[in-house]
Amino acid sequence: MRAPQPMNTTRTDRDTTRIAGQIVDVVGGEIFSGTMVIAGGRIVAVERTTDVPDRYLLPGFIDAHVHIESSMLLPTEFARMATIHGSIGAVADPHEIANVTGIDGIRFMLDNAALTPFHFCFGAPSCVPATPFESSGAVLGLAEIDELLRMPEIGYLAEMMNYPGVIEEDPLVMGKLALARTHGKPVDGHAPGLRGVAAERYAAAGIGTDHECYSLEEALDKIGCGMQILIREGSSARNFDTLLPLLESHPDRVMFCSDDKHPDDLLHGYLDTLIRRAIAAGCDPLAAIRACTRNPVRHYRLAVGLLQPGDPADFVITDNLRDLTILATYINGDKVAENGTALLPKLSEIPVNS
Repeated sequence: MRAPQPMNTTRTDRDTTRIAGQIVDVVGGEIFSGTMVIAGGRIVAVERTTDVPDRYLLPGFIDAHVHIESSMLLPTEFARMATIHGSIGAVADPHEIANVTGIDGIRFMLDNAALTPFHFCFGAPSCVPATPFESSGAVLGLAEIDELLRMPEIGYLAEMMNYPGVIEEDPLVMGKLALARTHGKPVDGHAPGLRGVAAERYAAAGIGTDHECYSLEEALDKIGCGMQILIREGSSARNFDTLLPLLESHPDRVMFCSDDKHPDDLLHGYLDTLIRRAIAAGCDPLAAIRACTRNPVRHYRLAVGLLQPGDPADFVITDNLRDLTILATYINGDKVAENGTALLPKLSEIPVNS
């Protein structure tokens, strides 16, 4: 692993910066020598140039499904830790705080997340409480789900854990799915072990993803039903090794996620670790990188850059695609982490409860 290198960005005038290297184009499907021209926080041009520094420029990484609460960190502090590892966004389900404090807890997460440039896409928790047998601190019914889905900060209906209710067409469950359709927002799934006709009915209800597949056969069954599969490797549940063959057979239908990421694990690595492992296992580097860049950006319609002209300047600089040492992370053209140090400020917050 190389020693940390200076970034050597070139500022052509007060407002324009040129950053050169091997550009990993996850949209065009190629890696080429080039220079990104950045102004006003956006990429205004991508030029093919020669004699570039020996480094790679990648889109920043997106976690396709995570509960921020499992990290025991505020969104702003989670962002600081994640950017060290090249992540610039997360599709976050605030189910855990909603189960305790309802919409007030979700608003707390949204307000705190608004203080960081990190790209959070929060969902409206679909199952609060998770089961009718729980003693939760709140209940989110149709009125609350409608209120949440009307918010621009809420990008999707979060994991529908009540898959029996979907299959049996429970009125409350179907009402929540109908609200997601009305507001034009995707729906996440949660259906461990579901296969065959039951999986077809679950997917046909408008549920587009699943992160709970136990086996490769189950994942292929759900892909056949039109679903996207999230390959999960977090602090609690892990199916990365089992589902990794999907990256070769169905590279456009998979995304990487953590689901739960404990703070001690977050210290040592994040999505960069999954990309590194996939490449070491022989996977196409572009496919591995797309699984936490292009694929989640397109599925969740995220306002996140993919190194295309006009995109927000969200990118990572790394030494090579084997070690994947994160030299620097940028969001909206601003450097937010460098050589293992977070550059975003630490922020204090008054907690919504204990």
